[in-house]
Amino acid sequence: MEQNKTNTALLVMDMQAGIVAMLSADILKTTAKAIAKAREQKIPVIYVVVGFRKGMPEVGSNNKSFAASKERLSSVNMDEFMQIHNDLKPQADEVVVTKRRFSAFTGSDLEVILRAYGAQHLVLAGVSTSGVVLSTLREAADKDYRLTVLSDCCADGDEEVHRVLTTKVFPRQADVLTVEEWHVA
Repeated sequence: MEQNKTNTALLVMDMQAGIVAMLSADILKTTAKAIAKAREQKIPVIYVVVGFRKGMPEVGSNNKSFAASKERLSSVNMDEFMQIHNDLKPQADEVVVTKRRFSAFTGSDLEVILRAYGAQHLVLAGVSTSGVVLSTLREAADKDYRLTVLSDCCADGDEEVHRVLTTKVFPRQADVLTVEEWHVA
């Protein structure tokens, strides 16, 4: 592992083929640019996927969001479900973290990986803005990480929710930039 001179890590979250398929292809292009920019600058790219064991024992009936999907996802091949979209595939030396809830930290070893990389600044890209990005941003802010959200590398099923989060909510805890505006310090 190379030394992380910028103390920055790019988190590419929930960019799984089945999830991204419901959105515009633009997010794949902008996220691929962000990944290329991070790699050029030797910034670790960490992929985060949501996944469960067979039968989803991690999901209880009190979890309104995930319990609603449990019956549908219980018969899904999780290895296939967790596959990152082909346009954004990780390189052999890049880490893929599996989480069990919306936040990239919940049920994963992300924090251990970030410490190993010396990351203090997280750059967030993901689907959905109101799910993984919001939850990860809030938890990361509480853990005192410096944060940047790449607004054009995030998407949500509700465009108005995406707009409100990226223009009104996220700026309270993060720099919100486009990929073109993002300059690695």
